[in-house]
Amino acid sequence: MKAVMFETFGEMPTLVTLPDPTPAAHGIVLKVEATGVCRSDWHGWKGHDPDIELPHVPGHELAGVVVAVGKDVTRWAVGDKVTVPFICSCGSCSECYAGHQQVCLHQEQPGFTHWGSFAEYVAIHRADLNLVALPDSMDFATAASLGCRFATSFRAVVDQGRVSAGQWVAVHGCGGVGLSAVMIAAAAGANVIGVDLNPAKLDLARALGAAFVIDGRHENVAEAIREITRGGANVSIDALGHTVTMTNSILCLRPRGKHIQVGLMLGDHAAPAVPMPRIVGQEIEILGSHGMQSHRYGAMLDMVASGKLDPARLVGDRISLAEAPAALVNMDRFQSVGATIITRF
Repeated sequence: MKAVMFETFGEMPTLVTLPDPTPAAHGIVLKVEATGVCRSDWHGWKGHDPDIELPHVPGHELAGVVVAVGKDVTRWAVGDKVTVPFICSCGSCSECYAGHQQVCLHQEQPGFTHWGSFAEYVAIHRADLNLVALPDSMDFATAASLGCRFATSFRAVVDQGRVSAGQWVAVHGCGGVGLSAVMIAAAAGANVIGVDLNPAKLDLARALGAAFVIDGRHENVAEAIREITRGGANVSIDALGHTVTMTNSILCLRPRGKHIQVGLMLGDHAAPAVPMPRIVGQEIEILGSHGMQSHRYGAMLDMVASGKLDPARLVGDRISLAEAPAALVNMDRFQSVGATIITRF
């Protein structure tokens, strides 16, 4: 199979030919029809993830068709159209038993703990636990965005933030995760404020339901949000993962507000200073949000089917596998409006 591989952290990946994968007894092999290029992949390529062993094939946002099935798999068959959460659970630890597979104690992640989906084929483990069936009407590029960015945002807004109609929600960073959060919070009836440095992304945030947008190049973000909301946001999401966006997110909240950290804080931002006096004095909640369980996809897909959510609007550039190395390494300098998806292999 053709695949994108890197053998050294931080050096340009290359397009190579590798042996096709075979399924584990509990797993399947998927023919990849679409896979996203995510900032998490960039962090992995930079060497920020200790799970990655070299050489490595990245990619964790994927959708495709089952082409091989392990002998112990009972729920899936060749030809099934599926996606998978980027966190694959073990099904037997205490967190899995409690329904919290997104923080499984023995989790595996395609593109991190093993080779991922920047390839024609990818192996997925424990298929009966982790695969999610896709509706026939959903195109693969849209489905690929569900596994990480959109699902992560859904859990952040709905399950962690418990956002309700009439609340003020600030979203810091309007990339794929942030724009997903804007759409989902607006669908929940919230008044959404989108923050970014890119005017084109702010225009899209407004089109997706943001009531207000703030250009972080020209305004004091936290002060502007407190003024718009007359006291601060109820829920604020750092969808980027940067010391500045994290701090702005905390400082823009009203008393007893919730800060939700979705963007990964890695590399130079792994141990940020936080405004602890404000957190304590105003009883601010600090919550992480890390993916979403496969059993929660039904709620999200129902909202898509009803027309309340339209993740297809978040798909940006569609590129080939050969274009993926350049797209990956340039993610810290340039990101297209919407999610970049590999659709040609």
